[in-house]
Amino acid sequence: MIDALIGYICLLIVITFHEWAHAWTAWKLGDPTARLEGRVSLNPTVHMDPIGTVALPLFAAALSAVNPAMAGFIIGWGRPVPVDPSRFRNRRLSDTLVSLAGPGMNIVVAIGALILTRILLSVGLPSLAQTADLLAVISLLLCFFNLIPIPPLDGSHVFRHMIRMPEETYLALSRFGLLLIIVALQIPLVRVLLHGATEFAYRLLYGVVWAV
Repeated sequence: MIDALIGYICLLIVITFHEWAHAWTAWKLGDPTARLEGRVSLNPTVHMDPIGTVALPLFAAALSAVNPAMAGFIIGWGRPVPVDPSRFRNRRLSDTLVSLAGPGMNIVVAIGALILTRILLSVGLPSLAQTADLLAVISLLLCFFNLIPIPPLDGSHVFRHMIRMPEETYLALSRFGLLLIIVALQIPLVRVLLHGATEFAYRLLYGVVWAV
């Protein structure tokens, strides 16, 4: 149970940086909406979603004490950052950059966590190093999870701009987004690809950090 709670804290850190990156990027590209709502902040409470950041992750933490395999089906998310695309000078490009900012930050957090892991191991603190290593894994997992092209995940914004999907079609699909995400996560191939991408990225970054 302690391990599950540590995992939840790591998830909360990852979500906070992820949502902050969305808000900060939107602000710098010309849309102050998120900044005016106080979302350009590293205070976790402003990014917490009652279901995605509290209910489901804590349920997964409790579930992992009974059946760790079942807990793996549940993943968390933050409160969506408000974005007004009409404020952007280049709507398609800016919205794509804002969407990619979150996953990009996940990679940055993972690199920082792996550097911290190396430092903690070098000074003889393996328990703390294990926590930092877990933070890196969770950050990368959330990165690739958010790149799934299903609304409202970040990958869906990138995908719809690539194929020039009409706004009306995207909004219609968004109504079923949560259901589609839940269904997608039950497909073995999706889970294999998600965890495979996470493991590949982890090994790549781990090798780079330890090679420096």
